[in-house]
Amino acid sequence: MNKQPDISQSQPPVVCDMSAAPDTLVERAAEYRRLFSQALTGRERSDAGIRFRFRADPGVAQWVRDLAEREKACCAFFNFTVTVDDREVWWDASVIDDDLARQMLSEFYRLPDTLAAVRAESGLAADQGG
Repeated sequence: MNKQPDISQSQPPVVCDMSAAPDTLVERAAEYRRLFSQALTGRERSDAGIRFRFRADPGVAQWVRDLAEREKACCAFFNFTVTVDDREVWWDASVIDDDLARQMLSEFYRLPDTLAAVRAESGLAADQGG
């Protein structure tokens, strides 16, 4: 009898677990907000995944690498590559072949907009006394 390998055992689960993270979800979101507002120059989608482009200002490459490592530790189904040249830092992200993982990648791509909207809403609520 020829037994087929169980593919589900070879791929990481599509789950993000920050229980062992050195920061909280709120702190991580604030860090993303700072990084995007200070250094993000663009983003694009490709067949392989997504790319965030950042200015290659001093410290940005290390900041992106550190954040990518922490994200990978929480969300093992993501694959991250950070590439640096004189002008830009590229943060490439892809995921395993899974529909839910691809949805999570789409959410990650929208993260700059999502965080900006949340910040605008909270600012509006504060302005209105809410």
